[in-house]
Amino acid sequence: MAADSEPESEVFEITDFTTASEWERFISKIEEVLNDWKLIGNCLGKPLEKGIFTSGTWEEKSDEISFADFKFSITHHYLVQDSTDKEGKDEVLEDVIPQSMQDLLCMNNDFPPRAHCLVRWYGLREFVVIAPAANHDAVLSESKCNLLLSSVSIALGNTGCQVPLFVQIHHKWRRMYVGECQGHGVRTDFEMVHLRKVPNQYTHLSGLLDIFKSKIGCPLTPLPPVSIAIRFTYVLQDWQQYFWPQQPPDIDALVGGEVGGLEFGKLPFGACEDPISELHLATTWPHLTEGIIVDNDVYSDLDPIQAPHWSVRVRKAENPQCLLGDFVTEFFKICRRKESTDEILGRSTFEEEGREIADITHALSKLTEPAPVPIHKLSVSNMVHTAKKKIRKHRGVEESPLNNDVLNTILLFLFPDAASEKPLDGSSSTDNNNPISGSEDYNLYNQFKSAPSDSLTYKLALCLCMINFYHGGLKGVAHLWQEFVLEMRFRWENNFLIPGLASGPPDLRCCLLHQKLQMLNCCIERKKARDEGRKTNTSDMHPGDARKAGDQLGPDNLKDMDKEKGEVGKSWDSWSDSEEEFFECLSDTEELKGNGQESAKKGGPKEMTSFKPEGRLYQHGKLTLLHNGEPLYIPVTQEPAPMTEDLLEEQSEVLAKLGTSAEGAHLRARMQSACLLSDMESFKAANPGCFLEDFVRWYSPRDYIEEEVIDEKGNMVLKGELSARMKIPSNMWVEAWETAKPIPARRQRRLFDDTREAEKVLHYLAVQKPADLARHLLPCVIHAAVLKVKEEENLENISSVKKIIKQIITHSSKVLHFPNPEDKKLEEIIHQITNVEAIIARARSLKAKFGTEKCEQEEEKEDLERFVSCLLEQPEVLVVGAGRGHAGKIIHKLFVNAQRAAAMAPPEEELKRMGSPEERRQNSVSDFPPPAGRELILRTTVPRPAPYSRALPQRMYSVLTKEDFRLAGAFSSDTSFF
Repeated sequence: MAADSEPESEVFEITDFTTASEWERFISKIEEVLNDWKLIGNCLGKPLEKGIFTSGTWEEKSDEISFADFKFSITHHYLVQDSTDKEGKDEVLEDVIPQSMQDLLCMNNDFPPRAHCLVRWYGLREFVVIAPAANHDAVLSESKCNLLLSSVSIALGNTGCQVPLFVQIHHKWRRMYVGECQGHGVRTDFEMVHLRKVPNQYTHLSGLLDIFKSKIGCPLTPLPPVSIAIRFTYVLQDWQQYFWPQQPPDIDALVGGEVGGLEFGKLPFGACEDPISELHLATTWPHLTEGIIVDNDVYSDLDPIQAPHWSVRVRKAENPQCLLGDFVTEFFKICRRKESTDEILGRSTFEEEGREIADITHALSKLTEPAPVPIHKLSVSNMVHTAKKKIRKHRGVEESPLNNDVLNTILLFLFPDAASEKPLDGSSSTDNNNPISGSEDYNLYNQFKSAPSDSLTYKLALCLCMINFYHGGLKGVAHLWQEFVLEMRFRWENNFLIPGLASGPPDLRCCLLHQKLQMLNCCIERKKARDEGRKTNTSDMHPGDARKAGDQLGPDNLKDMDKEKGEVGKSWDSWSDSEEEFFECLSDTEELKGNGQESAKKGGPKEMTSFKPEGRLYQHGKLTLLHNGEPLYIPVTQEPAPMTEDLLEEQSEVLAKLGTSAEGAHLRARMQSACLLSDMESFKAANPGCFLEDFVRWYSPRDYIEEEVIDEKGNMVLKGELSARMKIPSNMWVEAWETAKPIPARRQRRLFDDTREAEKVLHYLAVQKPADLARHLLPCVIHAAVLKVKEEENLENISSVKKIIKQIITHSSKVLHFPNPEDKKLEEIIHQITNVEAIIARARSLKAKFGTEKCEQEEEKEDLERFVSCLLEQPEVLVVGAGRGHAGKIIHKLFVNAQRAAAMAPPEEELKRMGSPEERRQNSVSDFPPPAGRELILRTTVPRPAPYSRALPQRMYSVLTKEDFRLAGAFSSDTSFF
């Protein structure tokens, strides 16, 4: 048994040679990707048009493959072109060399200004690159490079793919590629040399020709002529003769009241440094042949002035400092500060005022004291006197964040009515530089939720922005805001309307701060009207004055059919049975006494006819009361309470919290009908003996339905009745009508308690931190910045900038319309504005350098302006006429002057005045510096490797810079017999 088992133990070691290795799997994966992308076979495209590499669309698609655990990315780059007819491809294209080999000889797209490096070096329209997937990975050893190249060669042979396939080797920053392209019996090898130091023998054309010829190793003699394309690039960095035109703002002029570089209400604009750092001139000789030109280490025919093609590109300064961008950015930084105004200025700075502002009840009790409030003459000194006194008391004049001159200048700008003896009305004063009301620019505030460009809020935003940048920073902002709040209180207490605000209720399209100021103005207007009403009521008024006085309360009081829609928006928090505040109406033809109020309390319809009518505004057309035929009079009514968006939101929350119960619904209805009840009481007082039908005919005509019917006598008569909704049991209108007493508006409880609302607004303003203030006013600052950019762009007329401004407006509208926008989105908007400012600054810089304004001939000026605008928008611009064209002469002169300045030589004009040719020669300096980059493309078609092989394209690209030398060769050979 033991002997039998011994042979079996030797059979276990069996090697399976059919298992695929990692290398085979890698090759298989490459083939699979090439098949998926349908890169099999030869597909000839149409000949390449001139400039298509830059103007055309390039696309790419990627996949990931791995060799064992080492990951590679494989990417297909291709120029999008119209598909050609592929029928009969297999028969016709058998002997045609691959498309990429033909492209090696195409001269239409040499030296493209913007393209993938392999496109620039080899002129390819399509290629595939295999590179290490991770940026830090690299294929460094020679054996690994050869292994990858072998893999590529096998995959191309197996699939029949005729698209060049490259492998990236060495570190990525070196941009080193080796590759291969295979066709039917032909192959092109793509090879590369990259050195840090340029060998002396290869700095010129003759040395590079020697390399090219030796690499081809063509057996023919004489060798076919080599086609040459040469491009030298010259860099201009010195703009000695052109000072950057942007002047710094004249800060002192602000205080002196002169028209300086900057005024309050005007934003600065422009770059503080030259936004164009370099000008690159590329001189090109596109079609030369060997033997026509000499370029060796002793002599060169390549004079840039004689080059047939000139093209220019400009290098822009990275992130140039721009005034407008800095202004807005610095203001935006305030939004992130946490300090309150008191913490910034010192808690004791405004001791007395601070206590009054912080405690509303104290302020209310102060206002109700019998002591008369002294009304001072409105002036700048009065505005700031109290605050300045407190500041001096606690920290001395020199420590105050804003000095008197600056503060007075700002306050006069914000409140122009303070300069005159007689205060102006509250209407806004239009600045000459502001957009016309109703124009597209003026209405931008609707989209940005900011404030109109002629409003106080907008001006305040600009002033705070300027104070933050030039006068005291955050402390200056806090100081000005404190002064502003004191001024608001002063105006409220002394019945002075706030200038620069549109009349009427708060505009909900504007920012909340603007709405608050409008609300305060409404309160001042009501208080002023009431105080004046007290004076006028002491003397008898003529009946004709009643209408005028009623109009002072606000817009036309005539109710229309949509009046009821506004009921939800009425001030509910002023509705309370416990309050005994009354509204003193301005217009009444009757005495305050003897008005039948006592009898009104009994409240029956029968007694109503005995009342003396009160609070009539005027007679309503031809309408008469239904039951007694008396004319129907429109009553003097209270204006609905104005509301800001935060109050509306608060109200809607309270109403929602009442729930859906019957009691909650009833309470909600009563709160919403406060205005309706007030109007019913006014109507009853003005029309004794009236009924609900009379009120509905005036207040909501669509709820009174009239139709023609035939009466008992057979006559056609009009018969009217209330609408179906008015007849619903326990209708809110019916309930309100039954509870309403005939009380004129002047003796009703106020719907809008202006005293309380004003104190709420003043408290709101006083507790705002600088960060809150900046958040409120940032939309105004962005609005102003966009208007400034538009204004400056109109002077330059740059089409690309117009598009960007439209994008900024669209983006800002979306971001600013919502409360509390994200900081990141706000930063994006500010960054876009700064970019536009930099583009406009670049345009001005180029116009100054090329002297577009100095051109005497209109045609030359237009050409230069077109040239400058192309420089801004295109990566590279062809100079018409090369060195002999108008732009070319200017560029030549720029280089000549820069060279003379660098060599401390006399300028060109002085050289012309020098007498002898000897002196000129001694003082002459080369017009151009040594080229910063030299690029050469050598091409030819020769048979390789034997004389009887097919003649195939050969190409070598070389680039020489100060610290870089690269050769990129594509050498084709016939593989039919080798």
